[in-house]
Amino acid sequence: MGYRSFTVNTKKEWDDYMMKALMNECFHSWGYHLLNNEGEPLLFIYEEEGFFIALPVIKRQIENSPYFDMTSVYGYSGPVSNIDLSHLSSLTISQFKISFTNFMQNESAICMFSRLHPFINQLTLTTGFGGIRKNGTTLYIDLSISVQDQHNRYDKRLSRQIRRLRKQGFEIKESCDLAEIRGFIEMYHKNMDRVSASKNYYFEEKYFVDLLNIDGFDNRLILIYEGRKLVCGALVLLSDNIIRNHLSATAPEYLKESPSKLLTDEISVMGRRLGKKIFHLGGGVGGKEDTLYRFKRLFSGLQVKDHIWCYINDEQAYNDLVQRNGVAIDPQSAYFPLYRQPKRDLQPYISNIEASVV
Repeated sequence: MGYRSFTVNTKKEWDDYMMKALMNECFHSWGYHLLNNEGEPLLFIYEEEGFFIALPVIKRQIENSPYFDMTSVYGYSGPVSNIDLSHLSSLTISQFKISFTNFMQNESAICMFSRLHPFINQLTLTTGFGGIRKNGTTLYIDLSISVQDQHNRYDKRLSRQIRRLRKQGFEIKESCDLAEIRGFIEMYHKNMDRVSASKNYYFEEKYFVDLLNIDGFDNRLILIYEGRKLVCGALVLLSDNIIRNHLSATAPEYLKESPSKLLTDEISVMGRRLGKKIFHLGGGVGGKEDTLYRFKRLFSGLQVKDHIWCYINDEQAYNDLVQRNGVAIDPQSAYFPLYRQPKRDLQPYISNIEASVV
């Protein structure tokens, strides 16, 4: 069986492959990868006659080292294909592994981190590499059921709170106005201050503006006002079948009122109106069943397993780097890659925790 593998690093080729995939999201796009400033975006392609597998990565230089590592963008990424990945033959999986490990060697990359997509069957392909870790569960709302059925599945107290919030006369609107985007960013940064978030989550204005204007996606900013006061908002990502609250924030003085509950309900209304099948709520920070998880659980009990992929391609080089940085490393930490562990390990994984704030 003949196959070839190669790397894509131009917008047209990248987006052409993504358009052919059975399922992909904004997280897989060329435009979204350009928002990342950690390294060089690359799209690894494995191709046989009639189908392909595409794996987007960010190639990062390892400080004071001749080596690099690979990571995924903030969000749900991993491999995509124009066929169902669960139907791959064992021969194709074996050949893909050989091709990808050769790619990493050629790029002097010693390890790979990716948060896998819970609605794409990527485990069939990636399990053979090793390094698959469970990352808790992630919650979602089935938008194919009626609104009434959806509300019947809400926590009873939540249903009452949403009805009360709707009666309070809040204005709910979508906006692409720069002044309103800036108002949302300011509110979001205050939320990051409140939860002592890592600097990774203090995105600049360009990130928000560019995310709302990525080619091929109809991402939106939804805002809630009381009079002229912005009290809550979310940057919502849309793909063919999935809607998700990517980043959200609430004004500090409105936290007790929790307009984010109204916001979440409204995003489900938007998703259903736009013909989406799934409202992906996400999980807790680092896969934990924490306050954020329990908030999302009020809306739905539907859940799927969440996984991350922590693959080491060059054990010797990886272990040498860990030893070199050993003074600052906690060997019990789940952080990956371990040699990048910061002195204060607040999040268990370097990439892709939920940044939504309730």
